[in-house]
Order: sequence, then C-alpha cells, then structure tokens
Amino acid sequence: MTHTKHHLVEYANGPSLEEINGTIEVPKNMGFWKTLFAYSGPGVLVAVGYMDPGNWSTSITGGQNFQYLLMSIILMSSLIAMLLQYMSAKLGIVSQMDLAQAIRARTSKSLGVVLWILTELAIMATDIAEVIGGAIALYLLFHIPLFIAVFITVFDVLLLLLLTKIGFRKIEAIVVALIVVIFIIFAYQVALSKPAWNEVIKGLVPSAEAFSTSHPVAGQTPLTGALGIIGATVMPHNLYLHSSIVQSRKINHNDPEDIARTLRFSKWDSNIQLTMAFFVNSLLLIMGVAVFKTGSVADPSFFGLFKALSDPTVMNNSILAHVASSGILSILFAIALLASGQNSTITGTLTGQIIMEGFVHMRVPIWLRRLVTRLLSVIPVLICVLMTSGKSDVEEHIAINNLMNNSQVFLAFALPFSMLPLLMFTDSRIEMGERFKNSWLIKLLGWLSVLGLIFLNMKGLPNQIEGFFGDAATTSQLQFADNLSYGIIVLVLLVLIWTIIELYKGDKRYAQQLKTTRAEGKSEDEF
Repeated sequence: MTHTKHHLVEYANGPSLEEINGTIEVPKNMGFWKTLFAYSGPGVLVAVGYMDPGNWSTSITGGQNFQYLLMSIILMSSLIAMLLQYMSAKLGIVSQMDLAQAIRARTSKSLGVVLWILTELAIMATDIAEVIGGAIALYLLFHIPLFIAVFITVFDVLLLLLLTKIGFRKIEAIVVALIVVIFIIFAYQVALSKPAWNEVIKGLVPSAEAFSTSHPVAGQTPLTGALGIIGATVMPHNLYLHSSIVQSRKINHNDPEDIARTLRFSKWDSNIQLTMAFFVNSLLLIMGVAVFKTGSVADPSFFGLFKALSDPTVMNNSILAHVASSGILSILFAIALLASGQNSTITGTLTGQIIMEGFVHMRVPIWLRRLVTRLLSVIPVLICVLMTSGKSDVEEHIAINNLMNNSQVFLAFALPFSMLPLLMFTDSRIEMGERFKNSWLIKLLGWLSVLGLIFLNMKGLPNQIEGFFGDAATTSQLQFADNLSYGIIVLVLLVLIWTIIELYKGDKRYAQQLKTTRAEGKSEDEF
C-alpha cells in the first residue's frame, strides 16, 4: 500500500475507505439488541438510495394513475434490494474488498476505466435528481429563485466537510434522524387521508395487470409506471457503497465465527433499514392515491405536488382540506424533500470516492470530488432552467421533472455491470470460501432477480429515451429514439460479455495462483 502525501491527487490501493475501515469497535458477548445497535448504520446509508427524490415522483404518480396496483412492484423491488444488498455486504465482509476493488482485481486496466466512467455517469445521473430536489425545496421553502437555488446546492460541500470532522458514527446518526423526519411527515399525511387499507393490502399481491401495456392513464401504462419504480429503486451505486461501509466495523478475519457474526448482524441492519425504505415508498404511493382526489393533480412535478398540498379543493376529505388550507402539508413536504436530498448527497459522495479508488486507484480530497461532480450535475439542470425561463411555469416544471426522470437512463445502462459481477463473486467458492458462498436458494433467487431486472431495465430503455423528446415528439424522433436505444442495448450486451469473460479468466487465474501458493507452503495471507 502506497500513498503520495501532500498532493491533490493521491495513489490509493489500500483498504476500502481507509480512513474509516475497521475503526468502529463492536462489543463481544453482549445481548442481541446491543450488538445489533453497534452494527447498525451502514444499512441506513444504503437505504437512503431507496428513498431519494428520484423515487418520489414515480411512486406518487403511480398511485395517482393506477391506485394501489403498483404496491406489489414496490414490494418486489424492496425484496430484490434486500437480496442484492445482502450479497454486497457479504462480499465486503468476507473478501475485505469493495465491489469496485473486486472487479478491478479480476479485469484489465482498460475495462476498469470503462466501468469507472460508466459508474461515474450513473452517480451523476442520481446527482441530477438531488440537485433538482434540493433546489426545488429551497425555492418552495424560502422563495429563492430556481436559478440561484441550483447554485446553492453546490455549497453542500461545506456540509460534507463538517461531517467528515465529526466521525462516521455521527454521520450515520444524522442520516437516521433525517430518515425519521421523512417517515413521520408522510405517515402524518397518509394518516389524515384515511386510506382504504384493505385495498392497500390487496395491492401487495402481484398481478399480471401491473405489467400491462394497455389502458394508459395520463400517457403512462402500468408497465411504464412499474419500470419507473424499479428504475428509481434499485441503483448500482448502492452495491458499491454497501460493500465498502460494512468494513467500517472491526472484524477478526482469522476467526470465521467473527466473520459469520458480522455478516449476520449486517444482514439484520440492512433488512431493517430497507423495510423502512419500503414503508416510505409505500406511503408515497398511498399519498398519491388517498391524499388527492383521483386525477386532480395535473402537474406531477414537485412544484405541482407542493401546490396541490396547499389546495383544499383537491384534497380527499374535509380533515385534509382543513389542514391543507393552513399550508402545513405543503411545508412538511418541502422539508422532507430537502432532508431527502441532503441524505443522498452524503451517500453519493462516499460512493464516488469508493469507485474512484477501486477502479482507477486514485484519491482526491472529498471537497474537490464533490465540487466537480456537483458542478457537472448542475449544468444540465441550469440549461433546462434557462431554456424554459421564457415559458409558462407549468412548462418549466414539466421540463425539469422530465429531466429528472430521463436521467434514470444511465442507471438502467450501468446496473448490469454491478449486479452480475456481484452475483458471480458471491457465488464463487474461490472468493467466498465454502462456508460463505451463496446457498443454492440465494443463487437461484439472485440469478432470477438480476436477469429479471436487466430485462425490465432494457425493455424500458426505448421509452426512457423517447422521453428526452417530450410529449410532442414526431414520428422520426421516436424512430431515432428507438434505434438509439437498441444500439445502446447491443453495446451494453457487448461490454457485459467483455466483463464476464475477463471476470471468469481472472477468477481462474486467481485460483491457479492460490493453488501454486499453497503448493509452495505459503499461507493465503502472504499471497
């Protein structure tokens, strides 16, 4: 491990997030709840990605258009997320490498750079939703002009600098507090709406109708609504993040029982927090159904929802109408939006550091990295604001909302390159050992989930790219969008085949090196 100190850009090839790796002590021989508390935290940071501003529009709009039909999609997405995050945590705990490091160790430098750029684009796409969410929240709460509010979001780097000084455990606590704020706000709004709980429960049962391409509502079919929820829920950067931050707990890797215990409690932590994320997303969808009168919200953007929450005439009952007239519902919504954006900022920055160090062995100061990526993410938002500045408020709001939804295209593009390697690594006896490799059931569920998600994301790609041309797209534009999407799918498959071949060869090479090392009488630790 070598570091060139006192330079803006440093070489980094050591433990994942070295400054926090193995720094948090965990109690031995303590009760279940005290031990779980010590291990809790990484799951919280991961769960943030499942309830960021990108999830809000898809869930609320899905509720408005299709009532409780897409509740089953939120449930399935959450269960798949639990499975993927469990495998991600296991990779980090058992192999002592994050996902980026594990991929880079088995692939060539050129492929490592390609995958790094791809993952950076996915993080920036997620960042666009955070910029939009944060800027709109500032505009709604403090009436700051949108153009200026976008620039203000750049200065969240100052918040990050402060957080890096207070310790990782306190960062986890702050994120928990913000999640609780979001949950309480939406639970309060849904409680006032008095939803039909029997319909909510019925909606949790999967049905073929949820994937129907017929009976569109407001230009959206159940399938496009389902793909929107899936695309906004399972994100590639979370898999890199989780495989790294689970290593913040101190583990004795010479003791298989300590590894098993860490894995067990990390799974509890992750599943509890992702269950919370499921409830938040469910509350968002229920809010779309029960808070507003059916079809009453013509503008599904954050602006439109904020306005609707202060309009008694679109509320579903008299209690909601009375509270809405006071402005409390809309203010609480904007506060939750601001909290969600700040949470995503923290986790997005950590993930950026992880993939840069893992794929290209490069480290830059956290403030510089955040400043560069945020400024790059701000550019398309500013262009969108400037292009619509002379148009009506509704057109501006719809354009910004479309930009946020269209940014998800990079997530569909990047997702296979994190999911498939993760599954291959955790299925491998060489990587995980006989005890910790995936069981046949996890392996089966993993492949079904991964291949299903890849298929659905690729299936939804043409619609996502068509969305770039807006609602008034011409036939030639739609044809161009479809051709472009098919070209991207072919490119994804080719790069994916390249990745799988290199990972397979790398695994065989590592197995042979390990065999040679053992034959020479050396320990695996010396290798």
